[in-house]
Amino acid sequence: MSETEVKKHRQTIKGVVVSDKMSKTRVIEVQRNVRHRLYQKNLKMAHKFLVHDEKNESKIGDTVLVAATRPLSKKKNFTLVEILEKRVGA
Repeated sequence: MSETEVKKHRQTIKGVVVSDKMSKTRVIEVQRNVRHRLYQKNLKMAHKFLVHDEKNESKIGDTVLVAATRPLSKKKNFTLVEILEKRVGA
């Protein structure tokens, strides 16, 4: 199986790299809009995930696609599949 192929039953997430300070590990942030039940105000919710990047390819600001895998460490359960968009203006 190549890097761009992902098994159909695996969860995939698209997010933005916010930290690349660790070796072979990236922190990505996924944002979603949620409507408040009572006040009907739109809220931005963000969640951060630790991602395994074997080749240290991604940099801060890149949009990446990650897939769920077995636990690689205490908090790292995702691996980098591909870089969808490089950050413009490095």
